[in-house]
Amino acid sequence: MNTPQKSLKDVIKEQYQKCAGDPVYFMKKYCKIQHPIRGKIAFELYPFQEETLTDFKDHRYNIVLKSRQLGISTLVAGYALWKMIFHEDFNVLIIANKQDVAKNLVLKVRTMNQLLPVWLRVAESEDNKLSLRLKNGSQVKAVSSKPDSGRSEALSLLVFDEAAFIDYIDEIWTGTQLTLATGGDCIALSTPNGVGNWFHRMWVGAENGQNLFNPIKLHWTVHPDREQDWRDEQTQQLGDKQAAQECDCDFISSGDNVIDGELLQWYTDNYIIEPISKGGFDGNIWKWKEADYTRTYVVTADVSRGDGADYSAFHVIDAESCEQVAEYKGKIEPTDFGNMLISIATEYNDALLIVDNANIGWATIQQILDRDYKNLFWSHKDVQYVDADTQWTNKWNREQKQMIPGFTISSKTRPMIVSKIDSYMKDKSIIIHSKRTIDELFTFVWVNGRAEAARGYNDDLTMSLGIGLWVRDTALRLRGERVDLNRSVLSGFTKTEYTQTGMYTSTDLKENPYQMQVNKDDFEDLRWLLR
Repeated sequence: MNTPQKSLKDVIKEQYQKCAGDPVYFMKKYCKIQHPIRGKIAFELYPFQEETLTDFKDHRYNIVLKSRQLGISTLVAGYALWKMIFHEDFNVLIIANKQDVAKNLVLKVRTMNQLLPVWLRVAESEDNKLSLRLKNGSQVKAVSSKPDSGRSEALSLLVFDEAAFIDYIDEIWTGTQLTLATGGDCIALSTPNGVGNWFHRMWVGAENGQNLFNPIKLHWTVHPDREQDWRDEQTQQLGDKQAAQECDCDFISSGDNVIDGELLQWYTDNYIIEPISKGGFDGNIWKWKEADYTRTYVVTADVSRGDGADYSAFHVIDAESCEQVAEYKGKIEPTDFGNMLISIATEYNDALLIVDNANIGWATIQQILDRDYKNLFWSHKDVQYVDADTQWTNKWNREQKQMIPGFTISSKTRPMIVSKIDSYMKDKSIIIHSKRTIDELFTFVWVNGRAEAARGYNDDLTMSLGIGLWVRDTALRLRGERVDLNRSVLSGFTKTEYTQTGMYTSTDLKENPYQMQVNKDDFEDLRWLLR
């Protein structure tokens, strides 16, 4: 018995239903793409692309960490078209690091739609370079990256293309949450661009099950036509760092970090430990070692601007071993911060107290002056002398020497202290125990030639650390050289004597000859300078 032949109408109906139910079937069977060399060709999906499409269908939020040249942007364009055809009034918004990149994705949607069979294609009602609207009310639109991008949109699908490189993505993500919360989907795809940015945070959160994103990792090896020879060629073309970013899905080796990511990872693996205590009114004074009366310490502080966007921070550093023994990062009033600094510096053997004196820092310093803390760092009021032997650690003869309290961060001193952090860490000659500090350094990046915190992050611990290292390595070293501080000279003093040079010897100095008199009553232990 012969089976009745299906009518064309029945065949189309059947195919339409299959396409509507499965984006993989739709794309493999009917989608064509514009190949730069071969022209219009069928979009023949690789297995990893089929799996990725299925993930897009099964999960509302997807984040794709990918290698270059895997066709994922084209895949997203096909998925967006599938949604637009089979759902009325489906609104797709594409945001990329550059408008041309987003516009190119709209072009791919347009081209795919125009190459579909006539019974599957949906007619266009509006068409321009940045948007495409279909007659069923669905549309796709590309917009530039601005803080308010997408805020007023009724979104069905939000696409972040090269998400790790998009400016203002934190603000955009916050602004789109109300719309997406009503049922919208999101696809964020990118090669890595360092750590600490929005894409990295979302990826780590997705891997740990801490957000709604489904993580999809597409290493270069997922492509069936690529062998090690291809990867080696990428290194030759791009260099080690860029190839790691573009091919290996490597967050650590990618990005524009001031401090090398692999070095920061080494610090994470070898030095970060939990504090032995967390104190203070807000629990943000972290300690790894209690004060040892035989040691010399430096307390170095960066004061909040007072606008609520940053933090006040300090480090307590063992000046001899260059080990971080305590730290603070929190939001506190400048006067209260001054009292906190006096308390912690006094606790750590009347430590040398170095405070950033920019802007609101003066309020903190004034409190320290009012309470007459003896071991406050003073510097020359003219920053042009910052690299000369004009730095002192107290207020002795300050009028004659034109000194001001605190340390001035300026266009001249900032590169110096950043360089000091870099050199200390490369030599692994500083011991950092704090995850907060290392996390800040992971997001301390080059922006137009200036080292600063990545957008949305802070560098308060970073800058206070740099100030302390610079003073330890430069100003106090120069002071020691100026008074001819060395073992042979100091060990020669045997009697009590106060001289115009400021040197003083006594019974105490026989036991510890490495002291300097700053006035008739105050002395400073400088043994650590001789290490």
